[in-house]
Amino acid sequence: MNFRGALRKIFRAALELAIADKVFDLRADEISELLSGVIQTHDERFGDYTATFAMSLAKRLALPPRRVAAEVIKRLDVTGLFDPPGDPVGPGFINLRVSDAALESAVARAVGDSRMGVAAVEQKLRIVLDYSSPNVAKPMHVGHIRSTVIGDALHRILRFRGHETITDNHLGDWGTQFGMILWGWKHFRNEQAFESNPTVELGRLYRMVRKLVDASTAVRELPHTLAAIEKVAAALAELPPDARETSREESKRPALNREHAVLSEASSQWKKAIVDVESDPVLARIVRDHQHEHIDQQVLAETAKLHRGDPESVSLWESFMPACRREIERVYERLDVTFDHTLGESFYHGMLPGVVSDLLEKGLAQESRGAICVFLDGFASPFVVRKADGAFLYSTTDLATIQWRMENWKPNRILYVVDHRQGLHFQQLFATARAWGFDAIDLRHVEFGTVLGDDGRPFKTRSGDTVGLESLLDEAVRRAAAVVANGDPNKSCFSQEEQSRIAHAVGIGAIKYADLSQNRTSDYVFSFDKMLQLSGNTAAYMQYAVARVEGIFQKGEIDRTLLRSETQSVRLADPLERRLAMGLLRFSEILEDVEADSRPSGLSTWLFDTAGRFSTFYDALSVLKAEENERPHRLALCDLTGRILRSGLELLGIRVVDKM
Repeated sequence: MNFRGALRKIFRAALELAIADKVFDLRADEISELLSGVIQTHDERFGDYTATFAMSLAKRLALPPRRVAAEVIKRLDVTGLFDPPGDPVGPGFINLRVSDAALESAVARAVGDSRMGVAAVEQKLRIVLDYSSPNVAKPMHVGHIRSTVIGDALHRILRFRGHETITDNHLGDWGTQFGMILWGWKHFRNEQAFESNPTVELGRLYRMVRKLVDASTAVRELPHTLAAIEKVAAALAELPPDARETSREESKRPALNREHAVLSEASSQWKKAIVDVESDPVLARIVRDHQHEHIDQQVLAETAKLHRGDPESVSLWESFMPACRREIERVYERLDVTFDHTLGESFYHGMLPGVVSDLLEKGLAQESRGAICVFLDGFASPFVVRKADGAFLYSTTDLATIQWRMENWKPNRILYVVDHRQGLHFQQLFATARAWGFDAIDLRHVEFGTVLGDDGRPFKTRSGDTVGLESLLDEAVRRAAAVVANGDPNKSCFSQEEQSRIAHAVGIGAIKYADLSQNRTSDYVFSFDKMLQLSGNTAAYMQYAVARVEGIFQKGEIDRTLLRSETQSVRLADPLERRLAMGLLRFSEILEDVEADSRPSGLSTWLFDTAGRFSTFYDALSVLKAEENERPHRLALCDLTGRILRSGLELLGIRVVDKM
């Protein structure tokens, strides 16, 4: 049961009546905006839900807020679901409480429902989720964790909500990165190391060549980037400081501010690239001795050979791919992450010339200093789709990907779970796609922040290298095993196999949950000590909460299937029972909110709150030893709690265990 959804419909009907009665002068499309102000109360003393829109509506209508609220209350028909509302509170809040009868009935239905009271969406959409997308030629690292777990959680949640989801791992298996590897293989390879561990050696070659290329490119591009920053700054300075927010001039400010931020970040990256090479003795010597000058051009030439189908280049690429794919698939298996498709960049390569030709034919792209560019309103820099040397870019591949997905999958929405540093790219990509004719599709960039170390900088090893994802998982499981062992010092509760299974669930779950419990747009500090604690908002605490519920039914030897079938009614006599039940029945609302803003942290926050409500309930009230007239109702609440906590964690991709 979604009480908030039902209440919003009730308020819609009341507002429509007020419009019909000519009390309010509102357009129908304005009502939906107002209804977003029907929310859960922050203080349970004021009821379960509150409507906050009377104040903003009063301002629009030039009426006193309390009068607006009173006119709405007059027309509310809450019969059967909510207690009759009282007078407006404060400046115009309308507070409502779910009736005891409605709440008890909803709980009883949820207990016997395989979906625990969560109805499927009325409008089913086909949604493509594009996430993880590692460069297959090097080991996955900590930087891949956010895209992978956020994308997987969103996929699970959207699918549970009733949407048709298509997941696609857009692998980096082509293009310049492989040009770097091929060039590195020909100049710096260690064949013995490759035989021992192919992806580690290919990763070494990639990093080595990438640093040299980045430094070479930085020396050339930094002056242009600084000039572009000055140009955007000048455009911002020309905007009138006293312009109205709705004016045409002022509307340019957000895009210019975003572009200025992205360009400033780019200039910092160029400077860092130069420092990285100068501080590495081996790389610095290569540069100092003028070895491999113009390496960026040499790598582009190597890339072009691969793209042209050069037999030697293609043969090397084909020999690298199986080992690379096996490596990342092993990591995904440990993370319990699967994909419907893994259509990498190589899949779209043959489509790229057609994309550029079509953009030119439609007048969307034009030649500029030899390159083919799309010039977009609101952006100081063009969206380059083919470089002057004829090479295609990520932009071209991403446009081809949208075109192919629309022609073959016909989705209503595509989510790109990619870090925030690609913000400008996706703004320009989406604007180009809309101009190209794909204006009916809902394209969204689900951006996220950075995983930081204790020093507040991107998480690295002590030597400054990127932390490998597999070694991170190994360490998490090792530490989790110690936590499990400390909880069972006599080794009497669990077999060796059970300890291993629990350690895996707790360790991998800890890394996932630590990420998913954060606001995705924020950076967060990675800490094993915090994420493996058995208290606070951690996976271990949540997994323990599920195991605690399981223990009730194991101890009481209760058939939960029979309990569900026999639960025809539930009585909530104690305030703690009601508080727990009200929290449980918000499951549907929470999933609705996660879909709306693509923030799985909303689900983890609610799960933690629900576990806390259950703990308070269970510590204060008897369950197995309760009076006969109370026991079945409390057992039903416990069963529903366990199922919802388990389901919520599984939607986040967190495995649960029955004993801890």
